Amino acid sequence: MATEILMPSLAAGMEEATLMRWLKHEGDAVAKGDVLAEIETDKALMEMESEVDGKLGQILVPASPDAVQVGTLIAVVLDEEESTSVLDSYQTAQAATPQSNSVDYSVSQCPEPSTTTVQSSEQHSASLSQTSQAQSSDNAGRIFASPLARRLADQAGIALSSLTGSGPRGRIVRLDVERALQQPHAVTAAETTSPDATTSQSGADARPQGGTDANVERIPNSGMRKTIARRLCESKQTVPHFYLTVDCRLDELLELRSKLNVNGSQAKPAYKLSVNDFIVFAAARALRRVPEVNASWTESEVIRYLDVDISVAVATESGLITPVVREVDRKGLAEITTEVRSLAKRARTGKLSPSEYHGGGFTISNLGMYGIREFSAIINPPQSAILAVGAVEKRPVVVDEKLAIGSMMTLTLSADHRVVDGSVGARFLAELKSLLEEPINLLV
Repeated sequence: MATEILMPSLAAGMEEATLMRWLKHEGDAVAKGDVLAEIETDKALMEMESEVDGKLGQILVPASPDAVQVGTLIAVVLDEEESTSVLDSYQTAQAATPQSNSVDYSVSQCPEPSTTTVQSSEQHSASLSQTSQAQSSDNAGRIFASPLARRLADQAGIALSSLTGSGPRGRIVRLDVERALQQPHAVTAAETTSPDATTSQSGADARPQGGTDANVERIPNSGMRKTIARRLCESKQTVPHFYLTVDCRLDELLELRSKLNVNGSQAKPAYKLSVNDFIVFAAARALRRVPEVNASWTESEVIRYLDVDISVAVATESGLITPVVREVDRKGLAEITTEVRSLAKRARTGKLSPSEYHGGGFTISNLGMYGIREFSAIINPPQSAILAVGAVEKRPVVVDEKLAIGSMMTLTLSADHRVVDGSVGARFLAELKSLLEEPINLLV
């Protein structure tokens, strides 16, 4: 009996993902636990494992940059001795409709693994026939196109109605748009309306002057980049940000860090503390003393978190991701530095599981390693605050009415005024400043 492989849902609210690479080919033997394909979500690259033994009978959705809707039938695994003739019904059904609404296949690292649906080819054909009829009646007149194709056509100013789709059921895909761009004259969206509508495009969507792409590079947005853009726009448009800035003198902290790292080099396992590790450590204790900051806003209530879970911003090639260090206030410095480095490494290689980047009540973003003196960060919803950390640098300071040189660092708190009042934010920064400037208090 054939086993259907469907595009899985990897997180709450997820609607689509990108099928980056098939690691098995049609006809290959498959054992339970074998990795079949790599799937990119908006946060990470994940591996999809087989839950059955058999052979990969047919790949129905090839790897491509196009997003694939959750629940779409993407491949079929056959029993070892099963005839490939059962695949005929899948070919017919796939040509009739680009999506199948069934149960997800499993994906490794997913905290809530889904189950595998096993159907006979006769059952599959019947269900897809009903789905195809429903779609034909509900979507009369609609132009079917992949999300990527729609975006590329919009950027190029090409009318989708002028294109002929080469995908299933005439669906317009990326290649159709790219072929149109190679034509001497592509029908633009403005030309399909009226002469009055031929206004110039602006911003990033504008076509290069002279009608040539020779001096530009077009980089399709990944699912991760689109999610970052959507969430940051939502945050700045809907969250009333306010900002508080404080300077901290870190001479004593740097001296303590140097002594601890001497011991850390001889410890088993060895560790090396960074200034950011101290900031995460101190922020957790400040959040315990000012718990109003460790909260989120909803229309009906303010949710205050009982655990101190801190998100640490990590830059990756695809964009910013914020893995979460859980219960930071219950951990020591050596444990924190080991966990932060492990999370950052997996974030940069796309190996984080959803449970490792979902949640968190407070975020720390550090650009000090790039020489940035200070900046204001955008709040990561639904959190109510984010701490922007600048570089440690030598600056003139006044000590006992005399001018001296100190190792200074600027911290900027961005806070949601619906949850955090100005005085609350000020108390939090005062606690944090005190802990960083007198770090011996961190160890008691």
